Amino acid sequence: MYAILDIETTGGKYNEEGITEIAIYKHDGHQITDQFISLVNPERDIQPFVVNLTGINNNMLRNAPKFYEVAKRIVEITDDCILVAHNAQFDYRILKTEFSRLGFDFERKSLCTVELSKNLIPDQPSYSLGKLVRSLGIPVTDRHRASGDALATVKLFKMLLDKDSSKSIIKESIRLNPKHQLEPKHIDIIKELPAVTGVYYIHKANGDIIYIGKSNNIKKRINQHFTNTNPKSKKIQAQVSTVTYEATGSELVALLKENEEIKRVKPILNRALRRSSFTHALYSFEDENNYINLKLDIADGRKKPITTFNNKKSGKSFIVRAIEEYKLCQKLTGIYKTKSSCFNYDVKTCEGACIQEEPAESYNKRVELFLSKNSYANKNMVIIDRGRDIDERSAILIENGVFKGLGFVNLNYQITNIEVLESIITPMNNNRDTQHIIQSYLRKNKKVKQIIFDK
Repeated sequence: MYAILDIETTGGKYNEEGITEIAIYKHDGHQITDQFISLVNPERDIQPFVVNLTGINNNMLRNAPKFYEVAKRIVEITDDCILVAHNAQFDYRILKTEFSRLGFDFERKSLCTVELSKNLIPDQPSYSLGKLVRSLGIPVTDRHRASGDALATVKLFKMLLDKDSSKSIIKESIRLNPKHQLEPKHIDIIKELPAVTGVYYIHKANGDIIYIGKSNNIKKRINQHFTNTNPKSKKIQAQVSTVTYEATGSELVALLKENEEIKRVKPILNRALRRSSFTHALYSFEDENNYINLKLDIADGRKKPITTFNNKKSGKSFIVRAIEEYKLCQKLTGIYKTKSSCFNYDVKTCEGACIQEEPAESYNKRVELFLSKNSYANKNMVIIDRGRDIDERSAILIENGVFKGLGFVNLNYQITNIEVLESIITPMNNNRDTQHIIQSYLRKNKKVKQIIFDK
């Protein structure tokens, strides 16, 4: 658990500042679970420049609670939490100073979103909260007020968790807050999980990830792991201490994240070298009569496919649909073996490319249209899909036919600047598996929005 906070102070000499406002959002890594927001009477004057900056003045604080009156609530809401703040060293120092005045030793682990941002989102022109969130398209209201700044930090921290591909933030959290039980209670783990689409991570007690999976219903899938009797499930049941997850909203994002992270983390209970999930591929070539031919064949890593398939049957079905939609020739697509005309020509639904009756130029235009629709080779595009919340969308970035990575954008934030989009995106590797995942998903989900752009 995290306590994401922001504090406004009176200003003044070092360690003589007083708190004027505090906002704390308790966060489980996915959503806010509790919050505390209050003005605080600092029992001292506020510096004029602070009044101009925050709008908080002495009159506003006259009837506000003093720090000792809110101290118990602060202790409770931050208990067993890691403090998260933008410039955490400042906020943590102020809290410790206020508690020490009461004779209480306030100790918490802390994380600084400035330092995390410098590591996970490098090369930003500024890491001040206002400029950073603006450059990342994160909406912020009530700037320089505790609640507004703390909420902006919540959204920034959520983005940083997405970008933390090594999962170091989560693993450190598990190590700092171990489960105090000798054997994991599976029912308690399942109770804490949501029935949402995403990627899940099964951890040992020391935080190490032993298994990564993807599901459209994480709660149901983990329940299956805990009740199945196959060898892998038994190993999971014996070693699991904690299950963390990343909601993705989009199944495409979940598939890409699972593929990327299994390859990088290589969890001991996943297959160490995961085989490609496709067996067949569609290739094109030009014959001696200058007609573009299509051929479904066993996938060959040395060749560049148009698209790939999990099995031969799905590839054949895809070609049959393409023949109907684009009026392609059965012979030139490899579906109908013949030395003369194809069956469709005999029933007047093929225009005769099989016997050179239709000019190659005319036929090839339809083939090229088909190829363009079903391959993102050389394209610059963004695939827009579901997000984790109702006001969010996922964005999958492809540049010059190469998958670059993915991220999440606010529904009200327009993707018009590719440089801003690139700073939001979590970089990922482009490989045969990612190409297969993206192309297969787009084939099955034809209504998914695609934005083509020039670069």
